[in-house]
Amino acid sequence: MGERILAGQHFMNGDEACAEGAIAAGCGLFAGYPITPQSEIAERISVRLPQVGGVFIQMEDEISSMAAILGGAWGGQKTMTATSGPGFSLMMENFGLGLMTETPCVLVNIQRGGPSTGLPTLVGQADMMQARWGSHGDYGVIALSPWSPQESFELTIRAFNLAELYRLPVLVMSDEVVGHMFERVEVDPEKIEIVERAAPAKSPGEFLLYEVDDRLVPKGMPTFGDGYKVHVTGLTHDERGYPVLNSEIQENLIPRLKNKITQNAADIIQVEEHDLEDADVVIVTYGISARTSLGALRQARQKGLKVGMLRLITVWPFPEEQIRKLADRVAGFVVPEINLGQIVLEVERTAAGKAVVKSVPHAGGDIHQPETIVAAIEEVLKHAS
Repeated sequence: MGERILAGQHFMNGDEACAEGAIAAGCGLFAGYPITPQSEIAERISVRLPQVGGVFIQMEDEISSMAAILGGAWGGQKTMTATSGPGFSLMMENFGLGLMTETPCVLVNIQRGGPSTGLPTLVGQADMMQARWGSHGDYGVIALSPWSPQESFELTIRAFNLAELYRLPVLVMSDEVVGHMFERVEVDPEKIEIVERAAPAKSPGEFLLYEVDDRLVPKGMPTFGDGYKVHVTGLTHDERGYPVLNSEIQENLIPRLKNKITQNAADIIQVEEHDLEDADVVIVTYGISARTSLGALRQARQKGLKVGMLRLITVWPFPEEQIRKLADRVAGFVVPEINLGQIVLEVERTAAGKAVVKSVPHAGGDIHQPETIVAAIEEVLKHAS
């Protein structure tokens, strides 16, 4: 048996770090299909996971990959898949099944330029709204966005923990540049916190599959074959998991799937603040665009402009409270992202007209130039004055 946690300093790319994060978190099953630029995740984990007693399966496509990790989770394993581009679209139906059945697992999307086949080997961030709304129906989601290989490792672990805590598939929305970027990754086992799956606290005769706690999360998850009645369906269902097709059960179940995320948003959301104390303009960004934005912030500060940055580590649920508080005191926001304007819509919504909001779009294939972001900052300040 190999080591589950490779302690020490390593030089690896973000995809490899993601694979190691999954293994460190206790992943026992990875099911996936090759697609650039995520294939290095599958390649790494196909070697490492069997070394620690886990199972790697290359499925026939992305639809079956997502189905396999849902089934593996109910079989008692922590599970993960990874994809990109069209593969993410193919996973959306079974992603919704995982949300409806409240199945803990992790889905990693190494974003590339799209739509369709698009730019298979070049960067994009245009799947962010799909992450929130890509499957039909109403629900809540959790999506994390790393900006480095180090965070690819750490946030993959956090994704597994959040999946167990809130009983849903959790998204890691990385991108091609972060996925293929080689940097030092430090692994300290003493700093790694792992959330294990909560077992049922009641006997099989008393246990209800979807009886919830005060966080609106089901109380414990049994494993198939352990003697519990386990009926898992994508149909609207009652506390037993049995289909009940009426508006009363729908009104109880579906708002809960949303509210278990929104009610616990303060415990889920992570952001990183840079120079916000005296900022007149705040850059709101995530993933690789945040690294470019940090360079723009420094350039702007050298020019005497009071600029700060709010980096979204958690993109969904969206940090509405932080944006609202900033909108009450700053002149405006600048939102660089490698799409034609997605998360900027959430900034506009939560700023509610109290501050100028400037999109800095990029269609994909490359990252922003810091000078482009600085120009947008100057435009916001000019407009506000």
